[in-house]
Amino acid sequence: METTARMPDKPPAEDLAQALAAVLPALHRALDRRVDADFPHPKPAEGQIALLRLIRDQDGITVREAAEVLLVKPNNLSATVTQMVAAGLVERRRDPADKRVTHLHLTPTAAARTRTVDGLISGYVVRALATLSDGERAALGAAVGALRVLERGLHPAGS
Repeated sequence: METTARMPDKPPAEDLAQALAAVLPALHRALDRRVDADFPHPKPAEGQIALLRLIRDQDGITVREAAEVLLVKPNNLSATVTQMVAAGLVERRRDPADKRVTHLHLTPTAAARTRTVDGLISGYVVRALATLSDGERAALGAAVGALRVLERGLHPAGS
């Protein structure tokens, strides 16, 4: 009796793509809901949170540079920055060499709140990781680098 290998309905890469596309946003939503429940301040919009983290990581970034990183139009980001300046979260400082250029900095309030949110998220993830086996934690650790490469590969060409 001759046996033949059954062709899967979908290639393994497609299964993996669908699983990642489903689990990553669900993970983000779960963390977001936990932060919403435990953070005592009004939560900025998602785009503002992304900008706050970027400014934290690249203090002094310009609006144009931030727009490139966040894949948004500079004029749209400029409007967001204006709102965040008004809310006391971001400071614009003129470049001493070129007065047309401004650099973005977190205010002390925004820096403290960003640290608080990061601490909350870290705590949630550390507690969740403690429920996993050593092998599961190792697999997640190994996957982080690959996920970063995947994220860069998903950016539009030329960015």
